[in-house]
Formats: sequence, structure tokens, C-alpha cells
Amino acid sequence: MKYLDTLESDSIFIIREAFNRVKPVGMLWSLGKDSSVLLWLVRKAFFGHVPFPVILLDTGNELQEVYDFRDRYVAEWKLNYINAECPPIEETDPSLPPMSRAATRKTLGLKRLIEQRGFRGVLLGIRRDEQAIRGKERVFSPRNSSGLWDFRQQPPEFWDQYKTDFPVGTHVRIHPLLAWTELDIWRYIERERIPVVPLYFAKAGMRYRSLGEKDITFPVASTASTIAEIIAELETTREPERAGRGMDHEREDAFETLRAAGYM
Repeated sequence: MKYLDTLESDSIFIIREAFNRVKPVGMLWSLGKDSSVLLWLVRKAFFGHVPFPVILLDTGNELQEVYDFRDRYVAEWKLNYINAECPPIEETDPSLPPMSRAATRKTLGLKRLIEQRGFRGVLLGIRRDEQAIRGKERVFSPRNSSGLWDFRQQPPEFWDQYKTDFPVGTHVRIHPLLAWTELDIWRYIERERIPVVPLYFAKAGMRYRSLGEKDITFPVASTASTIAEIIAELETTREPERAGRGMDHEREDAFETLRAAGYM
């Protein structure tokens, strides 16, 4: 597993580069496995300290186990935590399918947070392999003043050289885990003994493979009740990671539309 060391060091370099060059910066923490790995890497990058705010875009519809996990580790890790309440569904685009419309509340919540707090950069724990449209992302990915993402006009990133200076009014999404895979995440969680929300582990033949709000995310069939069993399952499964995400099944272009409009 030496390659995990390479992934770790590359991600820590990106985190430190973001903190040095994009100010002010914050980090979104969905409480899922990816953002929890990202938070772990941030703590490693700064020797146990998180030098910027950690933010949950809160719709009020997270699963209870997610809130319990948050409450424990905000206190245990002494995080500068922001609970950013998202606007009601009535403020979202009514032309979207119902579950996509529910997910859009987080897009509006992030836009409002950036306006209120003045963040120029936001760290997120997304990965290219999770969803096809995310494969078009850059590590330092600019959004315009409205939060819109033009995936056809992204800065080139060669030889780990990143563009970090953008025009006034631009905010930057920073993706230190972009090159990781789902298997990498779980192997790193196993190696580092990173705590994760218990919903990832099977009970009564079901588990959550991807966490989202309780009204638009559902468990999948699985008997994997330990990290080792999850890894073994992922090494053979053909089921997509987001099989339990309702909005991914509503309309063929639903997720691309959400992402272009500013969704994480």
C-alpha cells in the first residue's frame, strides 16, 4: 500500500497550497467517508490543528447517526465549526425533478455562505471516479460570482502546477481527493483507523455506500459489516457507488445540471 503514501502526500501538498494562496478558505464537511478522510488529511497537514472553518451545509434532513458523529468529533477535534442552514425547497428551481430539487438546497446554502462569509476558496472531498461529470473537474476549479461552473473552460493543470490566482468575484473549489478512488478511501481509512459514520457498515443485509439526506438517499444490499469486508466487496462489485442516491436516477442529465449550477 505504498501508493497510499503518494496519494496522502499529494493531497497534503494541495491542502497547504490552498491555505497559502487562497484566502479566506473553508472546508465543507458532509460527514461522509470522503470528507472525513479530507478532514483527517487537513489535521495531518497542520499537525493536528484545522486552521480554517469546517462547514456542514445543513438541510435539517441528515440521518441522526450523521448528526451524532458531527457532535462527537467537533468537540473531540476542537473544530471551528459552522452549521450553515440551507434555504427551504421553495427557493429552489421548480423545473427540477423532486429529489434533485431537494439536493439543490445545498447549492443555495453554499452560495449564501460564500456571500455572507466572503470565502474565496472552499475545500471539498469529491473524487473523479464517483460520477462521470466530476471527471471533468480540476484540482483548483473556478466558479463565477453566481457559483456557476463552466466545465468547458477550466484551467490546465500539468505536472502538479496549479493556477491559484483568479479574477475578483471568482471563488475556487479545491479538490485534494480528486485522484483517489473509492477503494483508496477505504484502504486509507483502514490503515489510518479513521472514524466514520456507522451507517457504512451493514445491518440486516443493508448498508449505506454513499451518505446524503435521509429523504433522497437509501441503503443498498450488503453484508459488509467491517472495513475489511467493505474493501473485499468493492474489489468485486459492479454496482455503482451512488446506486442509493435517488437524484441520480431521476433524469439522465440531472446530476450534470446540478453540478453546472454549483452543486458539490
